[in-house]
Amino acid sequence: MKVINQNIEIDGIDKTILRALMRDARTPILAIAKEVGVSGAAIHQRLRKLEASGIISGSKFVINPKVLGYTTMAFIGIYLDKAISNPQAVKQLKKIPEVLECHYTTGNWSIFIKILCKDNEHLMHVLNKEIQSIPGVSRTETFISLAQQIDRQIEI
Repeated sequence: MKVINQNIEIDGIDKTILRALMRDARTPILAIAKEVGVSGAAIHQRLRKLEASGIISGSKFVINPKVLGYTTMAFIGIYLDKAISNPQAVKQLKKIPEVLECHYTTGNWSIFIKILCKDNEHLMHVLNKEIQSIPGVSRTETFISLAQQIDRQIEI
């Protein structure tokens, strides 16, 4: 791995390591080492460098929300009465466990969020009782996802 003017250049070994871990974060280091043709210690050292560089920001297990009964995914554009309301609105949105993502955006909305609910009734409750009651929220626009077609990370 080379750092060039704050840009990180990764080589073929780094790419192989990253691709293996992106497929399955539980892939044993020795299996990756065998695939690459280097020692397990070399893979371990490269992983530490990739983590230190910020390319790898962690690993996690992915929970299947449908198994837990969460079947309604929605995206909500939130209109705020004033731009100064953004930090307070985000602070309140963080308290709502159904809110998975929150983005400041350009365009019509001040904030765009992704939420996950058990069903449409649950969505309506979160929207009417929790999100729209946040001070500064003037109105919302909701889009229900019918099916997720693509779910991936950036290609390495």
